[in-house]
Amino acid sequence: MPRYLIERRFAEKMQLDKNGAANITRINDEEGVKWLFSFLSADKMRTYCLYEAPNMEAIRVAARRNNLPADVFIEIDSEIRPEMFA
Repeated sequence: MPRYLIERRFAEKMQLDKNGAANITRINDEEGVKWLFSFLSADKMRTYCLYEAPNMEAIRVAARRNNLPADVFIEIDSEIRPEMFA
């Protein structure tokens, strides 16, 4: 399944609790989107999220349904790790 890196820019500091995360996961499941993990910026105004999805549009639909911004989409081709070059 294709992977995508999504940058989200929030107007206010991002806050997420267990119920909010469960709702995001439920909607993502309905759209065929899997949230793998996210990084939260130090100012809590941006996230960088890795997803698996059939296409970018599925992530856009899930983001709209979740009332989340989705500002930058990057399709990931492959993974590079330092130990690959040791």
